Amino acid sequence: MDRFKQIETFVAVAHRGSLSAAAALEGVAPAVIGRRLDALEARLGVKLLVRTTRRVSLTFEGSAFLEDCQRILDDFHNAETSVSLGGVRASGHVRLTAPAGFGRRHVAPLVAAFLAANPEVSISLELSDRLADIVNEGIDVAIRIGHLEDSSLVGVKLADNRRVVVASPAYLARHGSPRTPAELESHQCLTFGRYGNQARGWLFAIDGRIEAVRVAGTMECNDGAVLHDWALSGHGLAWRSMWEVADDLRAGRLVSVLDAWCAPDNAIYAVFAQRRHLALRVRLFIEFLKERYGSVEYWRNDSAGSPPG
Repeated sequence: MDRFKQIETFVAVAHRGSLSAAAALEGVAPAVIGRRLDALEARLGVKLLVRTTRRVSLTFEGSAFLEDCQRILDDFHNAETSVSLGGVRASGHVRLTAPAGFGRRHVAPLVAAFLAANPEVSISLELSDRLADIVNEGIDVAIRIGHLEDSSLVGVKLADNRRVVVASPAYLARHGSPRTPAELESHQCLTFGRYGNQARGWLFAIDGRIEAVRVAGTMECNDGAVLHDWALSGHGLAWRSMWEVADDLRAGRLVSVLDAWCAPDNAIYAVFAQRRHLALRVRLFIEFLKERYGSVEYWRNDSAGSPPG
């Protein structure tokens, strides 16, 4: 039991970032947490954490050990819940990442609802348009839009989505509309540059196959919301998801072009590392998002945004 408590304490400190936060979670003094960690490191003969007065950080050995410990705890909790007369109860911490724009509108508002139904779970959400290294950064699940290229990852489709090339009426009046994807070369394209999953180009259906067309412009940003605003302001063409621009298209603030070459479904996925057992809390959160996004009423709700298309 002492060994198991040491492992639980180590995982809690690693996720919470400090001894005091882990102690508050358990309702004990920080000194108790410190003694457990000392005993664990002494028993293993290796340094797992670098501790300062303000925070702790994992050593290389600590990072590797954390993944194994988390899997052990997941298996233990799954085994308990599978036979519990009180039903399935998820617990533990979920590290989650999502694209900034989509995450603000369609992930962050749902986190509180999920936690209300699963009070023993905690979630940390990172919003960024960069592609996080799920395995090395210890991320439990990433919400991603578009084709899953990394074969070492598993993707669960959450919702359909379509991307379109859009511009403001003012931009098109000045520069004209591209008639083919090849004509994008002569236009000002608003891009992520080397960031995100658009780095290899914008995708189009050309001659029966999907091709990535390289685009360029003088304005780049790693925040999709900024690209959206630039397009609305008439600074160029942008390749945006329907969930983001559908309202603008209906209102005439933006106009879609190259619709005949629109690429197939660019779906929204929950992505995670391949594991024999997925933690119950992660599995339930993925199912929660899938259920919400699968509801027509969700996308009709003005506060939730527009339907993916």
